[in-house]
Amino acid sequence: MAKLVERRPLKAWERLNILAFLKGMRTTLRWLLKRPITLEYPEARPYIPDNYRGTPTLVKDIYGREKCVACQLCEHICPAKAIRITPGPAPEGFSHIGRAPAIFQIDRSRCIHCGLCEEVCPEEAIVLQKEYSFSGTDRNAMMIDKEELYEAGGTLPDKYFKWGKSE
Repeated sequence: MAKLVERRPLKAWERLNILAFLKGMRTTLRWLLKRPITLEYPEARPYIPDNYRGTPTLVKDIYGREKCVACQLCEHICPAKAIRITPGPAPEGFSHIGRAPAIFQIDRSRCIHCGLCEEVCPEEAIVLQKEYSFSGTDRNAMMIDKEELYEAGGTLPDKYFKWGKSE
């Protein structure tokens, strides 16, 4: 059987919650006297740390050739399945490369910016840029194709010089 516990009646100052009210006012006054931390966003950009993982982009070598060889490792490692690659033939004069991507798309609405695609890429063709501000009006606007990815990525010197030999 349940035991009935009698509660003592609240005192007048407990009923008014004066202590809770004073704690709330103290917090309000503390924030009121601090300097505002709001940024005027488009003009003032926030600090981006060195280890920030931004949006993935493709890069070219210093001669303007694409580094991606369509190995599809990034497509297979992506946990969100945001990358889609369709392999195509290699560029003319570079048959030793094997193939190049005919279609390379990244769905920014699905990308979780984990950085696995950058880590697994054997050719260092995918680089995470420090871009954090992107938007679109619909899902199709968030699908970034190969040309846009190369435009955003730019060039990066090649450590391995796989393009050095030609036929």
